[in-house]
Amino acid sequence: MQSQDRQGHWQNVYTTKAENEVSWFQDSPAPSIELIMQAGATATSAIIDIGGGASRLVDNLIDHGFEDVTVLDVSEAALQVARSRLGDRAAKIDWIVADVTTGEPPRTYDVWHDRAAFHFLTEESDRAAYVKRLKQALKIGGHAIIATFALDGPERCSGLPVVRYDPESLGHVVGPAFELTDRRQHRHTTPWGTEQSFQFSVFCRTDKP
Repeated sequence: MQSQDRQGHWQNVYTTKAENEVSWFQDSPAPSIELIMQAGATATSAIIDIGGGASRLVDNLIDHGFEDVTVLDVSEAALQVARSRLGDRAAKIDWIVADVTTGEPPRTYDVWHDRAAFHFLTEESDRAAYVKRLKQALKIGGHAIIATFALDGPERCSGLPVVRYDPESLGHVVGPAFELTDRRQHRHTTPWGTEQSFQFSVFCRTDKP
């Protein structure tokens, strides 16, 4: 999928549906918060949420005292939902409208978090572009938390095909510059009660090329 097509798709989703009318909605992103804390993040750690959109992770990060949070999403409409929900607290967040496969990271981060964005990259060229930017953006010793549909998860989401992973296959894609340090299975319940199987993989950025 071309970048402009991706942007159009997600703009349409977030201008036609409420945040709790999409399958990936979480009122409380507990697995993500737990893994971010376990990665050793402190209040001053730089955290970027890739494909964060209208996710409530940003609210929870603020509530936990994190002071340096960036949310990147291809959809301006999705980010506007989050900004409106946060009100005055939105000024504490760095909001970036960009496609992670084409935009250049503005800085480096201690934690790269991605829940359910990477699995939409079905073309090898897009996955390679994502990994290139992951390497540019994540500090040596920093942690990447990437959650995708597990091998027994759905084959499609939001009308689009996805690629399903386990930690080993995901590690093969991100390459030797990232060492797998943790893994979690998670059963996500959609707003309409359907269960979806996710895997969360945590990688530490090494000094390998």
